[in-house]
Amino acid sequence: MSTPLPTVLDYPLAAPPAPDGALAVAPGIRWLRMPLPFALDHINLWLLDEGDGFTLIDTGFGDTATRALWQRHFDATLSGKPILRIVATHCHPDHLGNAAWLAQRFGCAVTMTHGEFVSAHAIIDERAAHGSRDTLELFRLHGMADEDIAALAALGNRYKRGVPEAPRSYDRILDGDLVAAGGQRWRVMAGYGHSSEHASLYAKEVAVLISGDMLLPKISTNVAVWPADPEGDPLGRFLRSLASFEALPDTTLVLPSHGMPFRGIATRVAQLRAHHEARLAELFDAVSGSTAPMSAAQLVPVLFRRDLDVHQRFFAMGEAIAHLNHLWRGGRIRRLRAAGGACRFAASRP
Repeated sequence: MSTPLPTVLDYPLAAPPAPDGALAVAPGIRWLRMPLPFALDHINLWLLDEGDGFTLIDTGFGDTATRALWQRHFDATLSGKPILRIVATHCHPDHLGNAAWLAQRFGCAVTMTHGEFVSAHAIIDERAAHGSRDTLELFRLHGMADEDIAALAALGNRYKRGVPEAPRSYDRILDGDLVAAGGQRWRVMAGYGHSSEHASLYAKEVAVLISGDMLLPKISTNVAVWPADPEGDPLGRFLRSLASFEALPDTTLVLPSHGMPFRGIATRVAQLRAHHEARLAELFDAVSGSTAPMSAAQLVPVLFRRDLDVHQRFFAMGEAIAHLNHLWRGGRIRRLRAAGGACRFAASRP
């Protein structure tokens, strides 16, 4: 869900790097930007200089166009030096898509959390309710129209197109671990709700946070319910995760995966909390004011007041369920199960 670009945040850089260029954003840290083949049209990647090579944070979407761009960076940006280690903040295709390909090329390890490593393989192999059919069945139970389900089904396993291969092994990190990279010690900050076990990295000495998707300047990251945890409360987990970022110094330079680097963490966290509470209030009013139980599909337009393409409808549906589950889990509305397992939401009893 989009929010207006906050003018109260400090944006120290005027423009992003060119597609085949890099910008220095802090001592030993360079910023690359890679294209994405959907509405969110870019991802920011970060190179940490190790002297004889680089640590790379996130890898871009695993498609031909991105790999062709990487070929140009190998000579120009990396000056022929190797990538010595890859850190994946989480398993989504724009972050993990080229991890196995780059790791094989340079003979380096991929560092990530256990939750993200396992999730990547489960989604690729469509195991344990991580398949596209499982997702579409969840959406059907929450009222998605047959034509939308058919359109999404025709797309198949889109994750595998962005992550053709997941790393076969990994170097595990956990919340609170310290990772030495680029001459700094980075504390792992686990975040939840957007993905299973997202890892942000904070270097206290230089006051830099590589936030991944947990803290973005312009949009609230997608927080969705998926079929492996259909009754879960990922929004509650996301909002609780924000507290650890909120505690960082407000002078911290935030390097997000999307949008521009910024300062003003406390302000941005407050905006995100207010944004989600406003959306929850709108959903609560819509459900409470209805004379009949409502489905998540019926309530998507309350959260997204614009036309959505097929890709956007997929994420919007998961996000609507997440907000409704949060209200239900908090006792503010009821969740009803109809014949065949269909889920609907209604006002709490007086």
